[in-house]
Formats: sequence, structure tokens, C-alpha cells
Amino acid sequence: MPTATEKEQLLLDHLRAQKAIAIAYSGGVDSTYLADCAHQALGTNAHILIADSPSLPRSELQEATQLAQARGWNLQIIYPREHENPAYLANTGNRCFHCKEALFTHMNHFTQANPDIALAYGAIEDDRTDHRPGTQAAQLHNAIAPLQNVGLYKSEIRELSQKRGLPTAEKASFACLGSRFPTGTPIDLKKLSQVEAAEEILRNKGYKQYRIRHHDDLCRIEVDPTDFERLLADRDTLIPALKATGYRHITLDISGYRTGSTT
Repeated sequence: MPTATEKEQLLLDHLRAQKAIAIAYSGGVDSTYLADCAHQALGTNAHILIADSPSLPRSELQEATQLAQARGWNLQIIYPREHENPAYLANTGNRCFHCKEALFTHMNHFTQANPDIALAYGAIEDDRTDHRPGTQAAQLHNAIAPLQNVGLYKSEIRELSQKRGLPTAEKASFACLGSRFPTGTPIDLKKLSQVEAAEEILRNKGYKQYRIRHHDDLCRIEVDPTDFERLLADRDTLIPALKATGYRHITLDISGYRTGSTT
């Protein structure tokens, strides 16, 4: 079994074998690490593409672009406009596929002028056991998963990111704002903005792992159970602030933060 460091060397060799590559970058742990390795391997031939979308909070976009600029990456912003697709807005269970389909379609538009550019995204070894509709979209566009191809796990990527001095090494997991709506609840730009504003309140309070689950006029907060006591202590300031975003009812989900929650 190769070590994390050995896997990173395999990754760099794999990336250097490409003439050029376009990385789907979101500012998360995995895509940030992949982007940094691609930049090391290919320099300006590593095209780091971040999608500016209503489902990406402005604070996340700002952090991601500032990091890319600080690392000297060849960053470019693309606009997939997945929110213009009625199938995405219907949120009937394949929202993630339509989102990633729009992303890879626009990445393909970017690379049309140079067919030697390979498309890549940040799937990792852990993802093989998860339901990932976005993987289907990636396969349709022949996008490669370099991290997964060398068998890198999340824990190893965090370790290697730490060695590289990447601030995302300990970053909490994040999913697009569209994931905050129960399956079957239609999404619109106003609702996305409401969720973003509510989550920004928690972010500014210093919470690291959180979700605002949207149920019409009810806001269901998910945080790590270790933050329950703190959140209840903050309720006198949190409740009016969250209600100011448009919610009438503010609740705490005592199940705690859960990945992939769609209800």
C-alpha cells in the first residue's frame, strides 16, 4: 500500500503526462489540492476553472479566488448558468447531475479551442462508496479524476494539503446551496439567496460545520453536536438575525450536521 507521499508523486507524474489540463475548482479541500498539484506539474498549462453560480456563496467565491491568486494559479471564472435549466430548479432528485452537466458543458466550451486540454475534477477514493450523480455527468464529458485514480483518500489529502501550506487542509466539507432544499422542493434564486444570507450569519459567528435546511418559512439548523450548547447560548442574537432573512421559525436539528441530507 503506497503512502500518501508516494501517491502524491504518482499524481504529479500523472498530471505531467497531460499536455494541459482544466481543473473544476470549487475552493473545497479536494479541488484545491488538485489545483495546487496541477499548477506544480504544468504551470500555466493547468487551467483552474471556478464556476460562478448562485449556488456558490459570495464569501466562498471570494476566498477561492483570493487563494488561487495568492498561489499564482492560472485561474479563470466560468458561468455555467445551471439555474436557467428547469430540470435543475425542479429539484426532483437529479439536481446534482444537472448542475455538473452544466459545469462540464461550459468547461468543454472553454477547451474547444485546444482539444489537448483534458478535463479533470476532484473526485476522491472515498467517493466510490457514495451516490454521486455528478460522476455520471463527468463520465459523459470524459472528465478524469486524478485524485481517485491514484487512490487518495480525504484524510490523506488533508495531510498533504497541510504539508503544502494550503489553508483548506482543515476546511469543513461544503456542498452547493442547492443541497439545502428537500428533494421535490423547487429551487429559485430568491430562496438560494435567503439560505446564503442565513448561512453567512453562522459563518460570521465562527461556526465551521453548519447547514441551513430550507423548509418554506422554517429554517432547520444543522451544526456539529459539539456546537449545540454554543448555538443555544447564541440564540438571542441568532434568532432575530435569521428571522431578518425571511424565516418565521428557527429550529435546531438535534440529529446534528449530516452529509447528504435531502429531507
